Amino acid sequence: MNVVGSGLDRSVDEWAELGGQNNTYCMLSASGFEMSNVKRLAPKEKSMEESYIKTGERIDDLQLKGLKIIQNPSWFCYGIDAVLLSSFADIRKNEKVVDLGTGTGVIPLLLYGKYSPSKIIGVEIQKDVADMAARSVKLNKIEDIIYIKEGNIKDCYNELGKGCFDVVVSNPPYKKGKTGIINPKDTKAISRHEILINLDEILNTVNCLLKPGGRFYMIHRPERLKDIILGFEKNKLTPKRIRFVYPNIHKAPNMLLIEASKMGGDFLKFEPPLCVYNDDGSYSDEINKIYGLLGDE
Repeated sequence: MNVVGSGLDRSVDEWAELGGQNNTYCMLSASGFEMSNVKRLAPKEKSMEESYIKTGERIDDLQLKGLKIIQNPSWFCYGIDAVLLSSFADIRKNEKVVDLGTGTGVIPLLLYGKYSPSKIIGVEIQKDVADMAARSVKLNKIEDIIYIKEGNIKDCYNELGKGCFDVVVSNPPYKKGKTGIINPKDTKAISRHEILINLDEILNTVNCLLKPGGRFYMIHRPERLKDIILGFEKNKLTPKRIRFVYPNIHKAPNMLLIEASKMGGDFLKFEPPLCVYNDDGSYSDEINKIYGLLGDE
């Protein structure tokens, strides 16, 4: 499976210093590192499906129940953060799910393959990106389960319905909008910086979409934890589960997985740390298990 763009602004060399010495599977991407055991489609397979793709795009095999995804490497490709979030989420059959900021549509595809919810809606404001995600859904012939809505997260609940969903997930922009020099029309910048929407606006939409007792799953950066908790409080969301992700055991965490419940109780569980790499630079057993499960199901 091809995993590009973790949302971590690190070069391959920096990741090697963090413990990722296995550069056979670690390559530079626009927004982080690429952890790859991708199965590219054979020429014959690709020719049968080329009507779904546009110039610069490719079709990759997710190695999960035969699912495939269309990606454009010059924009961005999905990253380890999407895979970790789909593994962290706990979704039951027949539940209705919304993915806010769906991008390539990888999270709906992974959630469909792992959990079989009754309906998944991916919301994406960027027209070309939403179109590409919708074509991935058509490629997999699962339009009856996954729907890609081109539109603004800020008010999508007006069309989708308030209080109608069991689960909301999001892999939102990590950086505050005023951080660094930003091209507001750059697809990669929009996916990484709070240019078109900020965390508070996302959480307001989460509150509007969820049923009472509904669950929210998000991956973000640890340094934004204060903002996350304050945003939860403003939007009737209670943190229920937190897990920090570390490059290796000797480094500070650089990703945060969090679950919240709408109008939930006060109990908060801190899960054991998740390390991406062992000391020798190989991937940890748990990371291998997460990726291995995708291939086994």
